[in-house]
Amino acid sequence: MEKRILAFQLFLCALVVMGCSKTEGFKTQGNDKTPPGAIVLKKYTPLYGGARFFYTIPSDEDLVGVEAEYTNKNNQVFRFMSSYFQDSLDVYGFASVDPQKVKLYAVDRSGNRSQPVEVDVVSLEPAYSRVANSLTARAGFSSFFVDWKNELKQNINVYVDYEFQQNGADRKLTTVFSSNMEQDRRFINDLVLGANGKVKVNVRVEDKYGNMTIPINKGELTLLEDVKIPKQAWKLPNANDTIGGVPMVFGDGLEGRTAKVIDGIIDRGDNLNFMHTQSRGRTGKAVDGNMPWNLMIDLGDYYEISRIVTVQRHSGGLANISRGQYYKTENVGIYRFYTWDDSKSKWDTVMQKKIDVPVGLTELEFVKMGEAGDMAYMYPDDPKYTKPTRWVRYEAVMGFTSNYTLADANCLSEVTLYGRKKN
Repeated sequence: MEKRILAFQLFLCALVVMGCSKTEGFKTQGNDKTPPGAIVLKKYTPLYGGARFFYTIPSDEDLVGVEAEYTNKNNQVFRFMSSYFQDSLDVYGFASVDPQKVKLYAVDRSGNRSQPVEVDVVSLEPAYSRVANSLTARAGFSSFFVDWKNELKQNINVYVDYEFQQNGADRKLTTVFSSNMEQDRRFINDLVLGANGKVKVNVRVEDKYGNMTIPINKGELTLLEDVKIPKQAWKLPNANDTIGGVPMVFGDGLEGRTAKVIDGIIDRGDNLNFMHTQSRGRTGKAVDGNMPWNLMIDLGDYYEISRIVTVQRHSGGLANISRGQYYKTENVGIYRFYTWDDSKSKWDTVMQKKIDVPVGLTELEFVKMGEAGDMAYMYPDDPKYTKPTRWVRYEAVMGFTSNYTLADANCLSEVTLYGRKKN
């Protein structure tokens, strides 16, 4: 047994990686030319786009593991490795449920491989094609979005190919999204095509093994149109004034001012442009607590609202290259949005939004996302306008801290609304 443990340690030193990899094999060690005995296959279990092989290993003292190998339809060779201590090996990357021939080898510390055990494998449907079958595309406001499910949470790329006419010219573009989320939604924004602008959409889905679906036609989408609602006529109630029984937020704490939220200027590292509740946002009285606090705005006229963009407090240094406080403490992580119904003299709940924290970004990428703001539709799954309203209400529910469980959001930098004026 000690010899086998030493052999396995030498095997790791030779940079053989357990698990899935596309490789040319590992470098040999030593002058041994005698291959180990073959494995004895017990069975295999189909996986999504792969298989799990169960086996008995040979008794060779210098055995270090089992290797699986297959060649895909593009003549690419993929190899997968498991150690001596395991009794099974997972293989992935099959393009379809068609039979795939896999060879299994026992491998010793000198890199010698046994005679192969060949197995014809039929897998379950691969993850990338399951994602493709779930994918939908829908029109939005000067944009469209794609939704998909990836219940296996495997790494996939979604290619969105789209065509449209802009200023009399034909344009063809492709946007690629990478994801391993169980459910995802991605937007193609800033398609200002005028009233009834149309976009033809095709999608393709790829996995990390190079498998890709053929283009899938998602039809021609007619985009919706909205405009940024001008802020010149907007007005704010005084702190603790009530509308429909709801008190207006106190946001003039410390260096913050509530009026900064509607002035069209975002907070960056080189300025101070945000509201601050000083932990007493609900009414301005410490005894009433902080959250939920409510920012209410008189739009100055009646509008049908389509979407909202919120910008958080940054406070990230003079060079604006540091994440600062974006997507963390002091900022709003969950909020609700309401419109005022004149006929019933009450607030109507439109939607609730949880702002997701981006992952895998550099500091500068956080800054770019934070400065762009977080956009949300009033009706996320069925884009449309709200009923005409003059008053809107932004209710800050929770901060980002401790996975959205703390009422510690004191700040907000800017609120921008889109829609159309009531005719």
